[in-house]
Amino acid sequence: MTISLQNNNISIKNQKTKEVLTIGRYFKKKFKQKVYKTPISISGFTCPNIDGTVAKGGCSFCENDSFSPNLQERKPSFKLNPRVDKNPFLDKQLMQLEMQFNATKQRLENKFGAKKFIVYFQSFTNTYAPLETLKALYTKALSFDNVIGLSIGTRTDCMTDEILDFLEELSKDKEIWVEYGIQSFYDNTLERINRGDDSSNIKKWITKTKQRGLNVCGHLIYGLPDETQEMMLNTFKQTVELKVDSIKFHPLYVVKNTLLTKEYKRGQFTPITEDLYVDTVVKSIKNLPEGISVQRVTAGIEDSSLLAPLWCKNKHNQIKKIRKALLKEGLKY
Repeated sequence: MTISLQNNNISIKNQKTKEVLTIGRYFKKKFKQKVYKTPISISGFTCPNIDGTVAKGGCSFCENDSFSPNLQERKPSFKLNPRVDKNPFLDKQLMQLEMQFNATKQRLENKFGAKKFIVYFQSFTNTYAPLETLKALYTKALSFDNVIGLSIGTRTDCMTDEILDFLEELSKDKEIWVEYGIQSFYDNTLERINRGDDSSNIKKWITKTKQRGLNVCGHLIYGLPDETQEMMLNTFKQTVELKVDSIKFHPLYVVKNTLLTKEYKRGQFTPITEDLYVDTVVKSIKNLPEGISVQRVTAGIEDSSLLAPLWCKNKHNQIKKIRKALLKEGLKY
């Protein structure tokens, strides 16, 4: 196989190169056209690891505003949790949902000619609310023109059988995904990052979700404190064994105003190197079984909140390096 770089573009001269099953390729094969995820951030949602239900302070790496590109309004004092009797902000949340979706949909239509969409409840823990609130939001999202399904980001300790019942019903004629933050299957690591959940519970709810016929995407973080490449790849292996449908890979980076910031400044945490991260992602994708798609190979943040590692400032450069490394293995991302 010959790989050449021309004008920063990688060209492939090998007809035997195998395509990695990206989520885009999965959607196009299933729906015969491109499908676009529209990220949504609903105010009032939080996390049991932030509000003190299971822990305080959140995960050590979490500063959730950096993951909330659509949430521009001032944070409300009202916070949801499953024990709230009434949600006086539901009408506002439904309006917020519609406004965000329409704005993102318009951009995607103008830029890409997008025609089909999946509403992605991205920020915060999007099942950590009363069931009636979730039903109202999910049903509203599915009522929008050209929406074929939902993708719901959450934690395994915030899933219930009642929510799965409802999602299973929706999945009869819609594309329903549940995105679980796995991060690691090492309990020492989960305790170190203040996760507030453990590996057995993560496995339990992924298994139950799969048993309902729902699509599951697992999020893995490479570069967690004190984890070796062997440990990262073992977490990947265990994720695959749970028969998830898709995986997102993230490097652990340090942003301001997190618990990890203090560890980093005290010299108690050393970020993963770019070379090790790229190598670990490539090794993972090489061992990905048929039918499991890849939704993300890396992540980064370009603003001044990033403290380390600085290579995470340029996500596009990371993707180029991962793509080039995969080509050497006969894989086209």
